[in-house]
Amino acid sequence: MPSFSREDHKYLQEPFSRSSMQRFLPLFRAQGRYANIHQAASSKGDLQAMPDLEQMGPESVEMRKRQTPAAAAASRDAAGGASAAAPGAGSRGSNACCFCWCCCCSCSCLTVRNQEEQRPTRAAHELRISFPACEESPAPTLEEVSAWAQSFDSLMATPAGRNAFREFLRTEFSEENMLFWMACEELKKEANKNVIEEKARIIYEDYISILSPKEVSLDSRVRDTINSNMGEPSAHTFDDAQLQIYTLMHRDSYPRFMSSTVYKDLLQSLTEKAAEA
Repeated sequence: MPSFSREDHKYLQEPFSRSSMQRFLPLFRAQGRYANIHQAASSKGDLQAMPDLEQMGPESVEMRKRQTPAAAAASRDAAGGASAAAPGAGSRGSNACCFCWCCCCSCSCLTVRNQEEQRPTRAAHELRISFPACEESPAPTLEEVSAWAQSFDSLMATPAGRNAFREFLRTEFSEENMLFWMACEELKKEANKNVIEEKARIIYEDYISILSPKEVSLDSRVRDTINSNMGEPSAHTFDDAQLQIYTLMHRDSYPRFMSSTVYKDLLQSLTEKAAEA
């Protein structure tokens, strides 16, 4: 600790004025620095290696303080934190947009960008949805195609008519309606109980389950009836659902099919072939 002269004691005994405070302020600051440096050096065991701080000026004390191990470690930590923060800031800056330049929150631009990056994954998942191949059938005749316009039953009675109608439903993204109806027809032909249970389970998972991408549109009454009958399924478990989908295709899709290019082009081509013959 620095010693005080008589003149200093005289000033200390007097009330502190502005001039006296300005005189002793550097002394008090230096005394605080000496105490902090002694404490840091004692914690590291370097007190004996330090020179007499009382003989050092404020500038030298500050330089010695910066060279202590504790201060060096603090400097390294601060530098490391700054270098770690720099790459993060750079990466955020690359994702920044004009509305959120600081990237402190997720803005709409970043949300749209994330959705666009996920679109290929969803598209690949949708491509994995497999549909059965079309039925094998001979080419339809002009008489058959003309009869399709007479009634929906005539269209659904022949494999060629179902294939043509199914091609149209694919353009309207409702092909699952025809597939469900055809699966129910195949189920009715089975007599083996084990086969019926297996096919009923497949039909339920593919067209009734709400988790299926090929789920058909059914009302709650029909769906509840199916759920209650799935404990012991039979060949007629889906009869009500099949009739509802058949009616839906008849009233909704069939009129559009008759005025579609799929049907008109097929009818025109067969008409031209008949005229040439």
